[in-house]
Amino acid sequence: MPGGLRPGKLGSVESVLASFDGVQALPRLGGMARPDGVAIVSERFWAFAGVDGTLREGAMPAPRERLRKVPLIRGLVRLGLSLSPLFRREGVAKPRERLTLLAAVAAPLLFAFLPHRLSLIAGVAVTSGLAFWLLRGRTLALHGAEHRAIAAAEERRLVETWRGAARPTRFAARCGTNFAALVFPVAIALQRVWPFAPTVYASAAVVVLSLALTMELWLAVEGSKRRFARAFLLPGLGLQRITTREPGLEETRVALRAVESVLARELSG
Repeated sequence: MPGGLRPGKLGSVESVLASFDGVQALPRLGGMARPDGVAIVSERFWAFAGVDGTLREGAMPAPRERLRKVPLIRGLVRLGLSLSPLFRREGVAKPRERLTLLAAVAAPLLFAFLPHRLSLIAGVAVTSGLAFWLLRGRTLALHGAEHRAIAAAEERRLVETWRGAARPTRFAARCGTNFAALVFPVAIALQRVWPFAPTVYASAAVVVLSLALTMELWLAVEGSKRRFARAFLLPGLGLQRITTREPGLEETRVALRAVESVLARELSG
């Protein structure tokens, strides 16, 4: 039910998870933690499990296949898809929260008219404020639970994790924290070599190009098995010690309910 809302059926979750543990190939999952729950996404579906026991479900947008193959554009498409459950009208964020996020994203465009030092200070202040806002409440523990639930699916230990007998890692190589740790140095370097005068349009171009270049770097790192490439993830993995907290079984089960919802729809058709 796209954008639907229904109570989570706790009694049946464990038996469904057990069936997934025996599946040879599961779809790739991503996620997002919020103060009131965990969102899990696949290429086709998303689900948001709330700490209050509710479950929201929806379908992911399907961009044109050719856009996924164009360098720079493909990274922006992937980034947009990852944020889709947050910004869609029927998604997991309330209207006021969406406006706050949009304002935070647009703020750097205005910093172009400030002196470099003031622009840097303002950028750090806005970024820090946004980080504290995003990680408020139970978000840290639910962020760790999101990673643990996805790792449990990848290791086929969903039932063990649901029962508390297994505790897969709370750290993740594909976490958005890793992306954030990469995008800041890329943006600073690009701003240093940017040849045009500071304007709103130039600032927007720097932001967009920084995101696109970072996504290309991230995709290259994900697809590489070399130790040198994996070293690019170390700053983000270090930051995850701050942006995640060891989740309890309750938080882990919240994330696992979202995993169960997404996998059930992925494997049903």
